[in-house]
Amino acid sequence: MTFGVIQRICLILLLSAVAARSATARQIEPWPREPESPQASKPKEIPRAWRALIGEYGSERDPFYVLERSGRLWIVQGRGNPQPVADTSSKVFLLDSKGRVTSVRIGSATYDRRQVGPVDGSGQLRVEPLRPVSAVLKEAMAAEPPKESGELRHAELVELIKLDPTIRLDIRYASTNNFLGSVFYAEPRAFLERQAAEALVRANAQLKKYGYGLLVHDGYRPWYVTKTFWDATPDDKKWLVADPSRGSRHNRGSAIDLTLYELKTRRAVEMPSTYDETTTRAYAFYPGGTDLQRWHRGLLRRVMESEGFTVNMQEWWHFDYKDWQRFAIGNLPFAGIRAAMQQFK
Repeated sequence: MTFGVIQRICLILLLSAVAARSATARQIEPWPREPESPQASKPKEIPRAWRALIGEYGSERDPFYVLERSGRLWIVQGRGNPQPVADTSSKVFLLDSKGRVTSVRIGSATYDRRQVGPVDGSGQLRVEPLRPVSAVLKEAMAAEPPKESGELRHAELVELIKLDPTIRLDIRYASTNNFLGSVFYAEPRAFLERQAAEALVRANAQLKKYGYGLLVHDGYRPWYVTKTFWDATPDDKKWLVADPSRGSRHNRGSAIDLTLYELKTRRAVEMPSTYDETTTRAYAFYPGGTDLQRWHRGLLRRVMESEGFTVNMQEWWHFDYKDWQRFAIGNLPFAGIRAAMQQFK
């Protein structure tokens, strides 16, 4: 990325805090698409010591980043030019008694490190629900989806691993390892509308030549789960969830949440943020992190886009399949899908 591009990124940082809180900002790119070279080689891992330094500093309204690019550490602050980090010692990066970075000194000023994402760096960031999720879920299951007009089709839902068993599953909503810390699915399964599912299989095949496969977190989602998410999530975090009055693309069997895993190790790769993270790190073109994290994110996006999917600008893991508008909102629990598909044939 050139200095000019990074400067343009800096000019709109102040807008990102507002955009992140607005449900109307879903299609806004708070950062422009970074120039990419699809044939570029995979970046190397960064030195272990740098991991503690990379992150956000300053205030929420006007943050700046310490990030890695092209094998160097940089500071991008305000509207200024990116500056190389020449000194990574404790004279510049101040530590607490446990050796954790708490702030950075730039000239005569000291800026606190912002806690963005899970404290341990890899866990699940949680949202405190407005009410007990079990009560909200019970209400949502008794509610009716919105009435829709027009000639909409019922999605022909197919189970992903039956089409391609090399697609791996980590269905977060079948466990408590999700942003609301509650179980929503009785079984860890993933379904998509058939055409979307077949496109996903092709994307998975493409990734194998790079040494990766797809790791799915969620596919088709019953409407009552979408309503539970909305009703339990505080207003300032509602940008993360869909409005049940309009239905979700997940409800239509045409959206997928996923990441990459390494074929050799079978481990999920590192991305600039964790899954379902309610911070600006989750944006599809967030400029922070490391070259390798952004390379993983870019590879996933390019392959998915080549098969007809579109990334959600605020969630690098969320992709919508083309023609999703043709399908009706679905509210079937997983256990009822097989019988319903027989009925619709």
